[in-house]
Amino acid sequence: MKTVSKVSVIGLGYIGLPTAAVFADRGVEVVGVDVTESVVQRINAGEPHFVEPNLAALVRRVVEAGKLRASLTPEPADVFIVAVPTPFQDIEGHHWPDVSYIERAARAIAPVLKPGNLVILESTSPVGTTERMCGWMAEERPDLTFPTQKGETSDIRVAHCPERVLPGRILDEVVNNARVIGGITRKCAQQALQVYKIICEGECRPTSARTAELAKLTENAYRDVNIAFANELSVICDRLKINVWELIKLANLHPRVDILRPGPGVGGHCIAVDPWFIVDSAPEEARLIRAAREVNDSKPGFVCAKVREKARSLVKPVIACLGLSYKKDVDDLRESPAVHIVAELAKEKIGRILVVEPHISALPKDLQGLDLELADFDHAMDQANMVVLLVDHMTFLTVDHDILKDKFVIDTVGVW
Repeated sequence: MKTVSKVSVIGLGYIGLPTAAVFADRGVEVVGVDVTESVVQRINAGEPHFVEPNLAALVRRVVEAGKLRASLTPEPADVFIVAVPTPFQDIEGHHWPDVSYIERAARAIAPVLKPGNLVILESTSPVGTTERMCGWMAEERPDLTFPTQKGETSDIRVAHCPERVLPGRILDEVVNNARVIGGITRKCAQQALQVYKIICEGECRPTSARTAELAKLTENAYRDVNIAFANELSVICDRLKINVWELIKLANLHPRVDILRPGPGVGGHCIAVDPWFIVDSAPEEARLIRAAREVNDSKPGFVCAKVREKARSLVKPVIACLGLSYKKDVDDLRESPAVHIVAELAKEKIGRILVVEPHISALPKDLQGLDLELADFDHAMDQANMVVLLVDHMTFLTVDHDILKDKFVIDTVGVW
């Protein structure tokens, strides 16, 4: 493969923007493409549109150096990295993978493709999506050949390299985590491998595109199953009047047992979504994976029931819900069980709801219009007679327990 002089990143969200910035920091010219005009404007002003440690300084540096710019429309490049959302649609209890964002991205870049280009799909995807992406591009560009048509002799190379990063540590993990490089053909994988060596210090392992797709889904399904065990155990302990946190500590004394910590549910863009892609692909076989998803999806309802039960003991319940993000110390609310819990409590109108989330300045769309209030911690503690800890943000860990002594407390994360 000739030297990569220009990379285009399609989708400038939690994965796309850090990836674009890291490539730009390595001296590659990068153009990022996003459909949201405000996002494009902010990035061109040197400002990321979400919070991630060290990202603001990096974006500012590479934009000022002229190595990164954002655009609303694709333009020619050597390499195209597609990093758009892949949510699911819940239709009558069936979770359908939504790959429409990938399809739109593929059709958008097709007009600017030229022979020798490499297209990499980073979006977490159901098995076979990378091959489908070839088909979408081929429909737009019948003058070009793709690896699903011509194999190793195709004009365009196509690969799948799933992202494997954790919000809060993205810049470190983009560089240092091992990467799975899945090519439609062997040459596609080798060409993509050379691209990732520009930024990756972790091991890069080539494989097929289908295997790479399932590898990412498998990683998150594995974690989901283990979390579901802990969450189901917490529900059992509640029924049997046993302290689940003590139980887990005791069980983990066994040298081959490592039970995770239960919580209010599972959120984020990966673990709460990706296992459904496996279930959709093999519904008869994915019995354990489906059961784990159902256990974790049911946990917010369990928390709401506990709050409802405690609220009946209060004349005028004032409930402080601490935390909205899906994990500690980030502003990421995607698929957050805390958001679901707060929304359900507000809809039930069981009391006055005060929401404390130090990482946001306004309520998310899902909570707007509901009867609740975004409050600071001190105000919420002063007003509340019930406290529900939903996220173990660092700022909540040092609370003076004297403040809590006259309040009902529901600790869903086991840190108090």
